[in-house]
Amino acid sequence: MNDLSIWQILNHGGGSMWVVVAFSVIALAVAIERSIALFKFVSRAAALSDTVNRCLTRGAIGEARSACERSPSPMADIFLVGYERLGRAKEEHVVTAVHRERMRVGQALRSRLWMLGTIGATSPFVGLFGTVVGIMSAMGGFKGDDEVRFSMVSGPISEALVVTAAGILVAVEAVILFNYFSQRAARIVAEMKLLTDEFLELLLDQPKSSAGQDGKDSKRRGDDDGDRQAAR
Repeated sequence: MNDLSIWQILNHGGGSMWVVVAFSVIALAVAIERSIALFKFVSRAAALSDTVNRCLTRGAIGEARSACERSPSPMADIFLVGYERLGRAKEEHVVTAVHRERMRVGQALRSRLWMLGTIGATSPFVGLFGTVVGIMSAMGGFKGDDEVRFSMVSGPISEALVVTAAGILVAVEAVILFNYFSQRAARIVAEMKLLTDEFLELLLDQPKSSAGQDGKDSKRRGDDDGDRQAAR
């Protein structure tokens, strides 16, 4: 085993080791991508929610909407759905639309986690397959020998078992990452629900006149933009 090169180890099990290595790289890439996507998600959402709620408390709907339009937080998309429908639809429809958008954002938080689950479930079997192939290949080399000593068998078998060990190691890595990001996404979803409920309470408590005026202003801005484009 100590005399084997990296290339020889990777070629164990009829190429199964290559699959296990690819699984490991994919799991690491998904973990990095999810870490970037979830980085400061809750803190940014909470900061935006605090700004929006303070604006709504004093009736500044337009200022609250502007804060959402400037914010990079996915919570801004949820809040903007409420602003778009406020004064144009029934209150229950506004609530339904906002929660529907919240569910869409929650689903996006779990994006690509299925890859980690698949790797965690299949990697040990890929390693076991490589070990079986390696043992069959090693045993086939002793067909012409009248006497087979244990020292002749132990080396090839131990080399073949490397693929199983690698498969189990990658599976453990993938399962740990899957559980971590699943639990983190669940906590974020629960926090989003609390922030969304608080936002809806303040939004729907706004005077009808303010909501209607905000809708007219939004429509007027859209008409002005359309006129400018037509003039060009």
